[in-house]
Amino acid sequence: MARKKNPNGSGSIWRRKDGRYEARVYVPQPDGTRKRKTVYGATWEECDAKRLELVVRDRQHIPTPTRSQKLSEWFNYWLEEFIKPQRKKTTYAKYETHVRRYLIPHLGTKRLESLSVPDVRRFVVAVTREASAATAKESHRVLRTALAAACREELISRNVATLVPAPRVEMREMKTWTVDQTVAFLEAARPDPLYTAFVLAVALGLRRGEILGLRWSDIDLERRTLTVRNQLQRVQKELYADSTKNRRTRVIPLPLMCIAPLRWRRLRQARQRDSAGDGWEESGYVFTSRTGRPIEPRNLSRSFERIAAEAGLPRIRLHDARHGCATFLFAAGVAPRVVMEILGHSQIAVTMNVYTHISEDTRREAMNHMDRLLTRTRSPRDRP
Repeated sequence: MARKKNPNGSGSIWRRKDGRYEARVYVPQPDGTRKRKTVYGATWEECDAKRLELVVRDRQHIPTPTRSQKLSEWFNYWLEEFIKPQRKKTTYAKYETHVRRYLIPHLGTKRLESLSVPDVRRFVVAVTREASAATAKESHRVLRTALAAACREELISRNVATLVPAPRVEMREMKTWTVDQTVAFLEAARPDPLYTAFVLAVALGLRRGEILGLRWSDIDLERRTLTVRNQLQRVQKELYADSTKNRRTRVIPLPLMCIAPLRWRRLRQARQRDSAGDGWEESGYVFTSRTGRPIEPRNLSRSFERIAAEAGLPRIRLHDARHGCATFLFAAGVAPRVVMEILGHSQIAVTMNVYTHISEDTRREAMNHMDRLLTRTRSPRDRP
């Protein structure tokens, strides 16, 4: 009995000279093109079952590579099609660096389907030796994310990176200044043009990009509020405005110590605008150069470090001022949830685990409180 001819797009089956059956079906590729995929079977039924599977995947728009991609090919495709359109430019730049410097050199020649657990384990060990455990941990995370996308595209059946633990990284001890040291820094920074930026970093715990991304429209001095909407970032050769780290807007009440510096900053900028004349570039930013251009993020950090060094203070990063702000808020008895909202964390675990350095004085005061509590409740006859 003659078999029915398959409809267009369903491929065709024929018998080979060696007795096996062969079928070919045009299927979509991960890059959007269509190529012909060949499958074989010992019987017509076996070959037809494989052909039908390809047809179903085609109708569901599921890519079916005609050959297993090399990891180097998949990494580049994943970066351009998955990460670049959906993630922040800073994330894309970080991922691209790990792909270029570590993943492709060590794993680029491997095929997606043939990547094994030992391959990933050797990769982690190699990057740890080449760079550091922290770098290896981050590269492992990038690999795991890239393979997870390949799993969702049904290019591979399992993510072998999840079967290899990331290297353990010792947490870096965060350094903060004491209250006296912080006050000394602010006094030393008072003559600096970016003094107001440093006040906001210390008092509000703003990130560097959030400080430089502030516009005058975000500040209400009458109601004493500051709205964090954007951040200013530099990625390679591009300085651009972006949403906040967690893409959320937050409103922070301004303490009195921030009001006068902000008024001073506005007056200073008005004088600079008058002096620049036609050369002024209006941007609306609070912190600008003499011609109205945005401040480079690295320049803000350099000024912070220079002033601290001239004041003879312990060396810390500008970001550590944010850490110090959290410490001061907790020492003042502010609830963790409130601290989380002020700092703009997406999860309270970040606030509690990373930004709460407990000083020796704070620990001593806690134990003194325990001593007062227990001593007060003891009866006179119980005392020695």
